Amino acid sequence: MTLPKISVVMPIYHVEKFVGEAVRSVLDQTFADFELICVDDGGTDASMDIVRGFSDPRIRIVCQANRGLAGARNTGIANARGEFVALLDSDDVWHPEKLALHYIHLMANREVGVSYAGSRMIDQNGNVLRVAMRPKTGRVTAKDIICRNPVGNGSAPVLRRSALDLAVFPHPEEPSRTCWFDESFRQSEDIEMWIRLAVKHEVVFAGIDGLLTDYRIIPGALSANVVKQYLSWTKMLRKLRGYAPEFVEQHGDTARAYQLRYLARRSVQLGNFELARDLMSKAVGLQPRILAEEPRKTVITAGAIAAGTILGADRFTGIMRPFLRNAA
Repeated sequence: MTLPKISVVMPIYHVEKFVGEAVRSVLDQTFADFELICVDDGGTDASMDIVRGFSDPRIRIVCQANRGLAGARNTGIANARGEFVALLDSDDVWHPEKLALHYIHLMANREVGVSYAGSRMIDQNGNVLRVAMRPKTGRVTAKDIICRNPVGNGSAPVLRRSALDLAVFPHPEEPSRTCWFDESFRQSEDIEMWIRLAVKHEVVFAGIDGLLTDYRIIPGALSANVVKQYLSWTKMLRKLRGYAPEFVEQHGDTARAYQLRYLARRSVQLGNFELARDLMSKAVGLQPRILAEEPRKTVITAGAIAAGTILGADRFTGIMRPFLRNAA
């Protein structure tokens, strides 16, 4: 049997509204030499019925009891047979040429372990928002990853399997199970993996041009919980300090400042301007250099906080609706 070049891992849990579009975006790729591993993470809705409605032989279904996103990704990777592993969350969508472009990039640059690209943002109905993730491309440093996370989201990267396997470890409570993502994280599991690959294993990350993923913003999703997100990110930093204390000593404050500013922007989107103001104040106080390193984004964030404080959440959201649509 000829093995596929790329294994696409898609965790599935209660996404019946979106999963059909996600699967179709994989099957419509111009690069056809892949397998799509759909991991049924123990959901009870019609998501898997929708997946089973596709008859493409490249689809493989793996079932498990619910373990969360990291656990479902681990199961998918454990079953992957390709030279490369691509991750796609089941509420996101890929551009038709995404796999082809990453395959070319990885084949032409053998030293690169993780290839990624930018993402458009869409709302829950699939409308394209007037904001996007346009990350630094080319080869990036570990500092870039912890401070700005150029990968952006869990549907953006395509990883060389040999690089991914550098991060493998047995599950601490089930030694017979193999892990790549740390299942103790319910948020920030992506950045924890990227920074572990970059710092501990010196895996090379590099981006390519284009907005090749449609990343869906869903009101009320886990990412909207700013406090939980910050606690999870802080847990990641503590774990990093355990194996790379000098790296954290050098870059930890700057990374935390950027994370606080990011969460301030999320708080603005959620209409909590008091929290946004507090987070932004802490970010600048902790590391004033973000004003010099990224003055435009920092000033825009501060301006949005001031405007929202003056106008109030309802009026501010009304003004921002053309940009954020149903994600606001």
